[in-house]
Amino acid sequence: MTSGTKKPTWVIDKERTRRAEAKETVWLFGLHAVRDALVNPAREKLRLVLTKNAYDKLEDAVTLSGIEPEITDPRSFKVPIDEGSVHQGAALEARPLNWGSLEDVAISGTGAPLVVLLDRVTDPHNVGAVLRSAEVFGARAVIAPRHHSAPETGALAKTASGALERQPYLRVTNLADTMEELRAMGYVLIGLDGEAEMTMDEALAQVGKRAVALVMGAEGPGLREKTRETCDMIARIPFAGGFGSLNVSNAAAVSLYAASQRLHHDPAT
Repeated sequence: MTSGTKKPTWVIDKERTRRAEAKETVWLFGLHAVRDALVNPAREKLRLVLTKNAYDKLEDAVTLSGIEPEITDPRSFKVPIDEGSVHQGAALEARPLNWGSLEDVAISGTGAPLVVLLDRVTDPHNVGAVLRSAEVFGARAVIAPRHHSAPETGALAKTASGALERQPYLRVTNLADTMEELRAMGYVLIGLDGEAEMTMDEALAQVGKRAVALVMGAEGPGLREKTRETCDMIARIPFAGGFGSLNVSNAAAVSLYAASQRLHHDPAT
């Protein structure tokens, strides 16, 4: 080997990350989340632990998946999930899903030209609820930064109630860079902030039927400065009364509904 061929640090770091991700697994739990993962051909399944009662309820899905379950007594249900998790006697170790590239999902993915970006939303229950809403209203993807976001976990999958298996959840290296990529693809970036002057309806009226990326921050800190600066416009969801606000998952549901309805509305009718 000749000298001077040492790999750059960034290449080494990228390869190390790729190797770590290849070894990464997630434990899904709960009858609904496990059933949906079992029947998802894109999900690589490694180990299935069930009580007899759970097996009876999931038998068709287990047969379809081809994985051999480990049947265990409810009192000795030993899998590496948080104590107190409502597993209902079902747990599945699997690989995280690979949804492909941002471009593939955002340009030619199924559903409306509509995506949600989450800026440092770390609560898996909030992200799971956003995934459910994104699936219901036909969004192409939910996108979050790889760091400072909720990873794919059993708690997230259980809250998503099956949506994690069907709704693309992309975790990217840099959210602002991803926003710029989406803009180049034709997306209009609308950031949500309760103090904004413009309402969501006003923002969507300006957008027309162009592709929309809804950008939402964590409760409390909201959008980071860099994220806010990268948005095309900032809008708020108006609410009655002089107090209160929606949490991020509820705000996402309302915004997704408004954005999806605009695509189906014909002003001539």
